[in-house]
Amino acid sequence: MREKILTWREQHITDRQFTLILSFIVGFLVAVAAFSLHWFINQIQLLLTEGFTAYSFNWLYLVYPVIGIYLTSLFVRYIVKDNISHGITRILYAISTKKSRLKGHNTWSSVIASAITIGFGGSVGAEAPIVLTGSAIGSNLGQVFKLDSKTLMLLIGCGASAAIAGIFKAPIAGLVFTLEVLMIDLTMASLMPILIASVTAVCFSYIFTGSQSLFHFTMAGTWQMDRVPAYILLGVFGGLLSLYFIRMMNACEGVFRKMRDNHYAKLLLGGAILSLLIFLFPALYGEGYNSINILLNGKTEADWNQILNNSLFYGEGKLLIVYLGLVLLTKVFATSATNGGGGCGGTFAPSLFIGAFGGFFFARVWNVEQIGVYIPEQNFTMLGMAAVMAGVMHAPLTGIFLIAELTGGYEMFIPLMIVSICAYLTINIFEEHSIYGMRLAREGKLITHHTDHAVLTLMSLDSVIDRHYTWVKPDMKLSQLVHALSRSKQSLLPVLDEAGNLLGEIDLQKIRNIVFRTELYHHFTVVQLMSQPAALLGVNDPMEDVMMTFDKTDAQMLPVVDVEGKLIGYITRSHLYTQYRQMVADMSAE
Repeated sequence: MREKILTWREQHITDRQFTLILSFIVGFLVAVAAFSLHWFINQIQLLLTEGFTAYSFNWLYLVYPVIGIYLTSLFVRYIVKDNISHGITRILYAISTKKSRLKGHNTWSSVIASAITIGFGGSVGAEAPIVLTGSAIGSNLGQVFKLDSKTLMLLIGCGASAAIAGIFKAPIAGLVFTLEVLMIDLTMASLMPILIASVTAVCFSYIFTGSQSLFHFTMAGTWQMDRVPAYILLGVFGGLLSLYFIRMMNACEGVFRKMRDNHYAKLLLGGAILSLLIFLFPALYGEGYNSINILLNGKTEADWNQILNNSLFYGEGKLLIVYLGLVLLTKVFATSATNGGGGCGGTFAPSLFIGAFGGFFFARVWNVEQIGVYIPEQNFTMLGMAAVMAGVMHAPLTGIFLIAELTGGYEMFIPLMIVSICAYLTINIFEEHSIYGMRLAREGKLITHHTDHAVLTLMSLDSVIDRHYTWVKPDMKLSQLVHALSRSKQSLLPVLDEAGNLLGEIDLQKIRNIVFRTELYHHFTVVQLMSQPAALLGVNDPMEDVMMTFDKTDAQMLPVVDVEGKLIGYITRSHLYTQYRQMVADMSAE
């Protein structure tokens, strides 16, 4: 039945038309997934916190996060049985090393795991799990219809852009996110599917949730030229906050990584840190979007002091700046403890959270110290979100368009550009890659917009290895070697021991002066005639290193060995460059 459907599709629908149809389906399914995730999160939070009072602390903050992390870890370990953390990093990894193939469970596992984690108070975001879910929907739809890797990559981009567009009702931000973060190049062939997926997701999000957006924002006055110095300094401050977030996140992850085999130790450490921080600073509970809205929409001190509700700081409005500063410093620990302890969530929402708190904190300190012209705290809360997002994700355009679409603050476009660019330039001094890409960049597996580098990253070493070779033993006589040469289709014969380790190679060009002298057949052995290869290639070598090795040695063939030194096969220069040129042509095709 499936084969008949595929055959009918190939006969009646062109590949381009079919991609457009799939992009619409992806947009709809991602909108459903996003709505379902946020509905589950809201229901769990309402159930757990319904009886909480604003004027006192709540001991249950010490219990809920631990339960959430524990339930999530059980779900992942016994039902999913796979690592689903670092959702966007996993997408980048799939694009660069797995031919854009994501596993089937990624279409639903992150939704359930993150709903449990965030609903019980995990201080992470739902965006990265939904982006992974959306990308997995696109990838698996493409796999069902046996589409090629290039189309699968495009469908992954459709799923990711639909996720961002659907969650935030921001179609342009969804498109730009795919270009900046996932590094999928924008061509005429990819523009329409991504736009269709984004707009479809937004439309169905409006149907499911109405016109209400995640954040409400009313701009305080108009932007003024005399505030430009403050915008620039806020951008630099946002870049430094991004640096703190990235570096501290990696350090904390390193601690939990050392405990990866001890699940209960991770749970106890992560749960203890998270629970204690949420008890002291309830604003850290869940995604924290309610706190962001308070900062964005507050007009009086009484409005902003709502941030202190449920905490030990309640009623101490004079300590608001202190509270905001402590939340800024501890958010990264709460996020790391959530994921490190066994929870599931992303860093997208924490970036927005830190940006909002950082922007308000910056404006409040500026106004209290009367550093210069008065700056509205609400406006700088919004600008701070753009600054930190641009820094953490290395995506200034995403920061600009997402915050503008999300808050309706289109009149703040120029300040958004200033703070985003300044934040990006600041973080770029210290960190070359985003929080999502830095892990893959260290391994040479990160796709970029540089065509040569992207092609080399996408190329598979395994696909260019020739495993069919004739090998000889070191103690063979020249007469036996001549017989082996007559059977081989190559001019190089590897010399192996009994265990398959590469000892050297016989180069026909180097022994041609004696190979036809029959009187020498019993005077020479292979070990006397063999030479060492110009270089050895490792099975795990990045393709960029392989290309550089061929260029440096000017060799026509090089052996590939495993970690133990056993020969796997040979790579020929002509085969390697032929595949490289073909992939460049495919990537450049419209």
